[in-house]
Amino acid sequence: MKKIVTLTLVFAVILGLTNQVQAQKNELKGQISLSGAFALYPLAVKWAEEFKKLHPNVKIDVSGGGAGKGITDALAKVVDLGMVSREVKPEEVAQGAWFVAVAKDAVVPTINAKNPKIKELLAKGLTQAAATKIFITEEYKTWGQVLGVQSNIPLHLYVRSDACGAGETWAKYLGNKKQEDLKGTAVFGDPGVASAVQKDPLGLGYNNIAYAYDLKTKKPNSGILVLPIDVNNNGKIDAAENFYATSNQLISAIAQGKYPSPPARDLYLVANGKPTNPAVVAFLKFILTEGQKYNVPNGYISLPKEKLNKGIAKLK
Repeated sequence: MKKIVTLTLVFAVILGLTNQVQAQKNELKGQISLSGAFALYPLAVKWAEEFKKLHPNVKIDVSGGGAGKGITDALAKVVDLGMVSREVKPEEVAQGAWFVAVAKDAVVPTINAKNPKIKELLAKGLTQAAATKIFITEEYKTWGQVLGVQSNIPLHLYVRSDACGAGETWAKYLGNKKQEDLKGTAVFGDPGVASAVQKDPLGLGYNNIAYAYDLKTKKPNSGILVLPIDVNNNGKIDAAENFYATSNQLISAIAQGKYPSPPARDLYLVANGKPTNPAVVAFLKFILTEGQKYNVPNGYISLPKEKLNKGIAKLK
């Protein structure tokens, strides 16, 4: 009899805990909408998937469109959160922009894997000065000029047509310029630039890490390679600068400060004023805590604890 009573009590406790967990899952309801930076889009989708497992009654809609669209939609209250892959500007703060850093990644120069000078390019890399002469002043129009050799093979340049953090960040790296200063054939979106470079053996563009590497294999996407940056400007890619074989190697290098910043940068979620919607607040708290464990597996860098705590404090 005592055993039966004990087992009954155990089952009752288990049932009670199960019901409590289920109640906690069901208590949060509502809708959350995000739009903006292609750079943050894949990670935001992953965060949404994991958050919905905890709170199945919360509907989350995530759409791309570029950082410009994200900040515009957020300030206009078209969405709850705008995804922004550049620094939030003072004039945007003046308009009510409230923001928290949620991850870090980088913009990388990308070339076609079948470029006729691929071996030389991977060995020599791209200096900041050479990139400026390609994207800003247009002094370099051939791959021979990039390498400093006799060759008239033309260089086909691709840039983003949409207002984006990647363009702003890459332009900032090239002497504090603006996205509008970048020359080249304008293509919409991160996937668009990656596709244009993949199709053109003579192409050069810039992409966020998530669009340069395959998420599963961690290797560069088919037909595309990252053109290494010659950080110390010595005319070659030294062993300490050679960290592009996989996205994990590049992420580690960014975390250690080996890759320049810019084009490495923080990624932000922006709202018009401090969020008050319980579902939005809970989602942001999830991202700044448990959600950080999904950053590295999805090709991003987790933020330092101090920066995460600062973001959590802004929610209080």
